[in-house]
Amino acid sequence: MPNAPRSLDDIREEYEFLDGDERYRLLIELGRDLDPMPDALKTDATRVRGCSASVWVYPTRADDGTLHFLADSNAAITKGIVALVLSAVQDRPAREVADTDIAAALEPFDLKNQLSSNRTQGVPNMIALIRETAARYADG
Repeated sequence: MPNAPRSLDDIREEYEFLDGDERYRLLIELGRDLDPMPDALKTDATRVRGCSASVWVYPTRADDGTLHFLADSNAAITKGIVALVLSAVQDRPAREVADTDIAAALEPFDLKNQLSSNRTQGVPNMIALIRETAARYADG
């Protein structure tokens, strides 16, 4: 059984308490806590477009209809951002994931001002991919 992901609220509480470099360390730590993604799943089909680093996101659906995303990146900070995005939707029902305003959930983290733009430019694409995938599962 994978590690239970930390809730976005828990992460936000810790994040707000930290400054600059400590926030980077927290993101890196979140990335390290992601379930390992098998290399076989790191394909062109699972790659998120528009990211400066390589990012892959692969959805799996449990018998109860919840979605669990496997993800990875070749850059530690980016992998942490991926983990942060996933913490907003991990192990939730597909319809709920599709309807979640992930960008709004991430606003308190102020990523645009915390990180360089090339680190965050792929985030909207990642969010779109997650929500579109969830909508397909919910409607399927």
